[in-house]
Amino acid sequence: MKKYLLILSAFVIVLASCTGPSAQVTQQARVDDSIIRAYLKANPQIKAVKDPSGLYYQITDQGTGTFPKENSVVMVNYTCSLIGGRRYDSGSDFSAPLSGLIKAWQIGMPHLKPGGTMLLYVPSRLAYGPGGAGPIPGDAVLAFDINLISFK
Repeated sequence: MKKYLLILSAFVIVLASCTGPSAQVTQQARVDDSIIRAYLKANPQIKAVKDPSGLYYQITDQGTGTFPKENSVVMVNYTCSLIGGRRYDSGSDFSAPLSGLIKAWQIGMPHLKPGGTMLLYVPSRLAYGPGGAGPIPGDAVLAFDINLISFK
């Protein structure tokens, strides 16, 4: 009997470890989406579109030319803040390979042409996740204002 309890206990532990983190990710995605939807509802002038990834974005100026691709090196001006809150970062003439930036940028930037501007409302899993980054806390829902200057 003890052998069966031991096997059952091991099975429950393995099952819990397999579903635990996934369930936490799913729950955090729901929380993040609720935060973004509440912010957008409180700011009806923002007409953001929800991408299937969970990212919300609004193109405020499309720009001209062609769209960057995942392997492009983008040059941007940007600001980053908690959604509806504290500003954490900004950059002018910031240049980096798009493939090396957070997932939200990889999803959003290909919707923008040079000279264009966009707003991104980012669930934590598409930014810095539960670990955060520097002064940005874990599971932070972020807002970015991005101006694509150019890309190569």
